[in-house]
Amino acid sequence: MFKAQKRFIAGAVCPKCSEMDKLVKYQNEAGRDVRECVACDYRDVMKSEEEMATAAELQTRVTPEGKAVRDEGEQAIKIFDAMPPSGTKH
Repeated sequence: MFKAQKRFIAGAVCPKCSEMDKLVKYQNEAGRDVRECVACDYRDVMKSEEEMATAAELQTRVTPEGKAVRDEGEQAIKIFDAMPPSGTKH
């Protein structure tokens, strides 16, 4: 029987019960990383690097190709400065 060594993930918060320092990580029989909460029944099998590399990138309406969306001729402008230039009083 396969016996994996479980290790606590310091500072991690369970996505289900919101308890801190209750998540453990270990490898299952298939060699995949598993996160499990010892306070509730939450369990998550992590994706392998190959699965993550082949996963399709999420498309959003803001940045469909990972860059700013602007129509031809549009230009970004600065509305105001965050801090006034040095040497000026307001």
